[in-house]
Amino acid sequence: MSSIQGTLAEWRDRLRRKELTPAELVNLTADAIEADKTTNAYISFDREAALRAAAAADVASPLAGVPIAVKDNISILGQPTRCASRLLSPYTAPYDATSVHFLKKAGGIPLGRTNMDEFAMGASGENSAYGVTRNPNAPDHIPGGSSSGSAAAVAAGTAIAALGSDTGGSIRQPAGHCGIVGLKPTYGRVSRCGLVAFASSLDQIGPMTQTVKDAAILLQAISGHDPKDSTSADQPVPDFEAVLGKDIKGLKVGIPAEYFTSGNHAGVSEAVRNTISQLESLGAELVEIRLPHADAVVAAYYIIACAEASSNLSRFDGVRYGQRAQDASGLMELFSRTREEGFGPEVKRRIILGTYVLSSGYYGAYYSRAQKVRSLVARDFAEAFKKADIIVGPTSPTPAPKIGDSALDHLQTYLADIYTIPANLAGLPAISIPCGSVKEGGAELPIGFQMTAPHFREDLLLKTGFALGK
Repeated sequence: MSSIQGTLAEWRDRLRRKELTPAELVNLTADAIEADKTTNAYISFDREAALRAAAAADVASPLAGVPIAVKDNISILGQPTRCASRLLSPYTAPYDATSVHFLKKAGGIPLGRTNMDEFAMGASGENSAYGVTRNPNAPDHIPGGSSSGSAAAVAAGTAIAALGSDTGGSIRQPAGHCGIVGLKPTYGRVSRCGLVAFASSLDQIGPMTQTVKDAAILLQAISGHDPKDSTSADQPVPDFEAVLGKDIKGLKVGIPAEYFTSGNHAGVSEAVRNTISQLESLGAELVEIRLPHADAVVAAYYIIACAEASSNLSRFDGVRYGQRAQDASGLMELFSRTREEGFGPEVKRRIILGTYVLSSGYYGAYYSRAQKVRSLVARDFAEAFKKADIIVGPTSPTPAPKIGDSALDHLQTYLADIYTIPANLAGLPAISIPCGSVKEGGAELPIGFQMTAPHFREDLLLKTGFALGK
């Protein structure tokens, strides 16, 4: 399998020095995608559209004409946006998502629609109408999800960088499992306009890259206020690349006991503690903190996320866009058959759960209580950040499981996001960086190290990750 060797920063510099043209780089990337017969990281890619964009690319722009892969739930004008679902298989986006618009404005070239768990519902990369995505480090293991294709493409060298989306860990968890960098920005930092909604109060678009520097470059390009998104934050966007290389002496690093339990894989715990020791050797100060409601985050998340999914996905009825059931005898049959035929099992499972918790008699018992837990989680972080500048721990409790294992125990699959979910509930920025690997069955499985910061302090995450040599 051929691959693209080099980081976003390196290719940007080569383009600026005119060592090659954007069109040549597009062709190199497209060739690598075509040569990959293992990962199933892409649902499709449009070489010709990318070449047309490359012909007009300005190498003096921030991204200089570098091709960027885009998750299949982020709209690109004139290209399919299927969310890895049969239901949206005939749909073509009539506009660019704001993040894609910003990407293009910065000189980036969208190339490829990456595979994902259907409608971003899943943590394995197995719930796609277009087949399972495989981990390039160990093809019989999952890459994580839901941004499975974006993670696998960057790790396999078939994408220089990629955009993903994160609702409960869907950028960070696959980044951890594939050995790359994945950053979920503060809620509101990156516009959600043009992102097909799963859970609107939790979803965020973010970069998936080889290095922290690349994450800083790509985050810079896609960040900014968007009046078309009512949740977009009117906050200044700092120069993320400028903070890289600054020392972290005196940085207070919070260590929550709740993230270091017997449920963690021994190799994960060892790699994470080694990284914490590295932070201490760089001059950081370790601080013990508590997150008292950490044991309730998974339950609260799945109630809230599924409730919002039930509402958001009600628009897919076979009338306005997407797949439509044929020969239906009336509207009710059209609605039910379209959804029955179009949605996969995991999506149906979550819609049913969401409808249940929103129904009369159960709203107060489940949804309302979950929102109260969410407030408590946010309060826990606010208290912790009075003592610490960042909070660290594992991205996932275990390395990537084998393909098929998640179908045997859905609860264990949901618990795989126990350390990533809190940042979404609280709207905080968080990053996963590689911190080693464990050997299982002859395969080296990457481990992710997660860092969480206060609202709009992505700069702290990037500075710290860069100091760690990532």
